[in-house]
Amino acid sequence: MTTTLTETKNGNGMSHAETTRDATTYCPRFDIWETEDELVLYGDMPGVTPENLDIHYENGQLGIHGKVCPRHDDIKFSYGEYGIGDYHRSFTVGEAINAEKISAELKHGVLTLHLPKSEKVKPRKIEIKSG
Repeated sequence: MTTTLTETKNGNGMSHAETTRDATTYCPRFDIWETEDELVLYGDMPGVTPENLDIHYENGQLGIHGKVCPRHDDIKFSYGEYGIGDYHRSFTVGEAINAEKISAELKHGVLTLHLPKSEKVKPRKIEIKSG
């Protein structure tokens, strides 16, 4: 059984920056896979701390928003590639997910999300009786 998971925001899976008004928003890359019991999302969120990360799931919509604050306010960089600003990604989940059991871990700049499937969408083996 394959679960439908589509990106809500237009994107091509590549990490890129968009300038919006006064800030820059980054679209982090994610790997997604499915087991019989859950969907797993594995995404790059460099520089984001748990305090600056907001994840929400409602009505089949998964939203991930993180913020990276400047590391050095007193330095004028000659050149900089490290992203400072907001990270945003959203997905539409096409399966029933047990929202109460969603879990997230942020370790070494990588976010791992576990979206457990509800019992009604998990595959199950039908016992056959002989008679």
